[in-house]
Amino acid sequence: MGFKEFREVLQSVIGPDVEGAWVERFFSEVDICCTGQIKWQQLCSYLLLEYTERESASIPRAALLDSKLQIRHCSHNKREPTVRVVAVSHPPPLRYISVTWYCSSITHTHSHSFYNNLQLAGDPTEEVANTRRFRGWTTDAVYMSNVHKVAISTDCRDLHFVDVSTTSVFEDVHLFGFRSVPTALCYWHDIQFPERPPLLLLGDEKGGIHLMWFLNSSKGLFKNPTKKENGPQRIFFPDLGEHSSMVSFRYIPNIHQEPVNRLMFEPSTNVIMSSSESDNTSVVFMSVSLKQEPYIWKFKQGAKCFDYNASLQLMVTGGCDRMVRLWTRFVTTSPVATLVGHRTAVLDIAIYQVVGQIFSYSRDAELRVWDISTHHCLKTIGLPFPCLQPGRIPEHGNFPFLLLSPPLPEQTQPHLVVGCKDYLALLDLVERQRGGGGWLTDEARELEPKILNGPALSCALYNPTLRQVVTGHADSSVSLWDVGTGRRRLQICNVHGEDELTCMALDSSHRRLITGACNGTIKVWSLLNGLNLHKLEPVTNSEVTAVTCLHGNQLLAVGWSRQIAQYNITGAKDLYVRADMSWKSNGVHKSDILAVGQCSSLGVIATASHDGEVIIWRLETQGPLLHLHRETQAGAALRVDSLLFLQHRAGNRTYRNRGVLVSSQAGCLCFWSITGQAHIHGQFYAPEQPGERVLSLSSDQLKNTILVSGDTTGQLQIWDISHYALDIQHEPVCECPPLLHCWKAHKRALVSVEVLEVADRLFVLTGSADGSAGLWTNEGDHVGSFGQQAMWSIFDPATYQRETQSNRREDTVERAESDEVGSNKVKSKAPDLTSCGKILQEECCSQASSASTVESDLHQPQQPMVTCKHTITHTQTYLSFSSHLSSFFPSMHAHPSNH
Repeated sequence: MGFKEFREVLQSVIGPDVEGAWVERFFSEVDICCTGQIKWQQLCSYLLLEYTERESASIPRAALLDSKLQIRHCSHNKREPTVRVVAVSHPPPLRYISVTWYCSSITHTHSHSFYNNLQLAGDPTEEVANTRRFRGWTTDAVYMSNVHKVAISTDCRDLHFVDVSTTSVFEDVHLFGFRSVPTALCYWHDIQFPERPPLLLLGDEKGGIHLMWFLNSSKGLFKNPTKKENGPQRIFFPDLGEHSSMVSFRYIPNIHQEPVNRLMFEPSTNVIMSSSESDNTSVVFMSVSLKQEPYIWKFKQGAKCFDYNASLQLMVTGGCDRMVRLWTRFVTTSPVATLVGHRTAVLDIAIYQVVGQIFSYSRDAELRVWDISTHHCLKTIGLPFPCLQPGRIPEHGNFPFLLLSPPLPEQTQPHLVVGCKDYLALLDLVERQRGGGGWLTDEARELEPKILNGPALSCALYNPTLRQVVTGHADSSVSLWDVGTGRRRLQICNVHGEDELTCMALDSSHRRLITGACNGTIKVWSLLNGLNLHKLEPVTNSEVTAVTCLHGNQLLAVGWSRQIAQYNITGAKDLYVRADMSWKSNGVHKSDILAVGQCSSLGVIATASHDGEVIIWRLETQGPLLHLHRETQAGAALRVDSLLFLQHRAGNRTYRNRGVLVSSQAGCLCFWSITGQAHIHGQFYAPEQPGERVLSLSSDQLKNTILVSGDTTGQLQIWDISHYALDIQHEPVCECPPLLHCWKAHKRALVSVEVLEVADRLFVLTGSADGSAGLWTNEGDHVGSFGQQAMWSIFDPATYQRETQSNRREDTVERAESDEVGSNKVKSKAPDLTSCGKILQEECCSQASSASTVESDLHQPQQPMVTCKHTITHTQTYLSFSSHLSSFFPSMHAHPSNH
């Protein structure tokens, strides 16, 4: 049925008051093939996919990143399990200290690990070869961050305080002679009020809890000894009263009927939380003052582990019955939910509040990720520890987990460390909630905060048909924004999984979006409903740097494969579309292809590579037509960052043999022709500062009167090119065109600029590596940033974020001195050619042109080499590398193209 019949059917079902714009959008979403006709089968398929995507988007993904699992062997464990792993943040960088049964410690960083043979002091009554040796097993360890010590408890009924303030660890204090064996430790100190005494909790084998407050921790934990001792300071526990000025002690007996296996402390309510494998005292929440009745949870076989989150008021337990139970803070009789799935005893459990998920780990080395809200198991991973043997249960320490969640030190990502015997596994975690893939409308995200500077932008483009701006981000997400208001209409998450999105393009109908990624994958998406329509066959697993759509929905993709791949999505009904490698591109480019541009009027495309070569290809023959190459005098290649065809010039018979192609190379903009005798018609250095690059170019394609360039400093320039590079001269023009406007658009590099026309006015779209995208008038007025809380009306300048140009001219000089984003250094007249021309003559006129043609109907006589009088050397600073020393600006020469 057509649109008219479809509207009548909907009106008969829904009612005559149905909104016409909504019906038209609904019809367009169903008509994926853009034929103007839909069938009932298409409508049913659309509704099924719609509901499937809604359900998929509502289920969050597991917090585990899809990065490679890191497993490290602790060879110095001597095949004994790791009891506890603690994270030590001082001194930087973040270190992990793993403590084994025999109390040898291994210090790990992300890059390597080194062994510290920590010899703990033994019983002072034992003399073995004039040394006191530790003969027991460790039971637990805890990091005391404010005093930079690690407390280690052992089955010898003692406690060892180890100094970790330096890279070499040593025992500082040995507290021995407890009445029972400490089995679990917990430490708390007030970060906001460090003068408050920190608290060390010790749970013991008899079910009691020891409390030790350190009254003057800034000066030490205990009184200094009267005489110097060899080795650590030894304190007999019954003599702890002699240190009453430094430490306050208290013991609460018989809380549990079994040994305490976990301890936590909630400072806001002053509550001690402990667990054991007792049926009658599985978990106990008890006030330190003992003035309130404790909360006691009772369940069969007790708890081997638990975790509590105060903000969620949620407790999670695991034990030998293989169940994971969720409990509320004040209800002890029945759990909120019981999560079933583990086949062996649950050894450890952790709440990851950032994404509302739970990690549980069982004795058979199985890790499960649960969603708190839905109680679904999101992911199950059998950790591939090398020590696992079929039919045998691996040996574990008492505390397999170490969860590091935000807030964390700088450049530290959240992760989970899991120990199994003498191996440690490290799993990276996400820092925010992730959807299940597919589309998410902005209506479903109304409660989310508006973020202007999100993940770095890879690219941005404008869809004139839907009047929407599309932004692609490095975190593999795509957002669609209403250009009239700046409001987000649609977001597609996990476009390429965890791989970075690198490029985008629209199809011929402007209803589909093509995306490319760093892993070589290319996908086609519907811009109306966010569905993934096609997955294109990757040529290699290397990065796709650019895609473009030819007439008839023929897609071209280029990248690090150095080849041109073509895909036909005109009538493709299958999800997977095979690549057509008919282009004669194999071996033509000697370096990675970085940019592509097309010109239908001339029937050509242009590709540019990292070595500075620009190649013109004929669409008819799919072969190379012309090679444009700029070489430096020192032989160093300068990459081409961007290509732009001036479509109005190319379609005009008078100007098509003038400068119709603009390339950006090391900040120098070069105007090329692909017909005629001369191939270089003009060139100039665009950035204000030396050593910068221009990453993106755009023009008003209906007239080609202006050229917009964005450089690596975030600076945007608008040039008047209405008469530039249109005259045939013996030597290329080395002067810059009139600079109409120039302003600081973003804090970081501009990766995308595009001129767009809305309501008969010209605007400029900018996308930056700082994660923001903005809209500007062609005179430099800031309309706004996409995602800002206050929406604008593009038809009403009063709603723009900055005042109009006329109101700002009075303080132009004052604002020109500021380097703030959005501050305008407006130059409303052509620059002084005596000053500007002198600089640009030195920087760009040392370049000459070269080009070559193959035998064709466009073949022209070869242009002789042109040399200029001035050359200059300077340093080029590249964005993607730390620094490069550039050579002289290139001279250009002609060379023949080879088929």
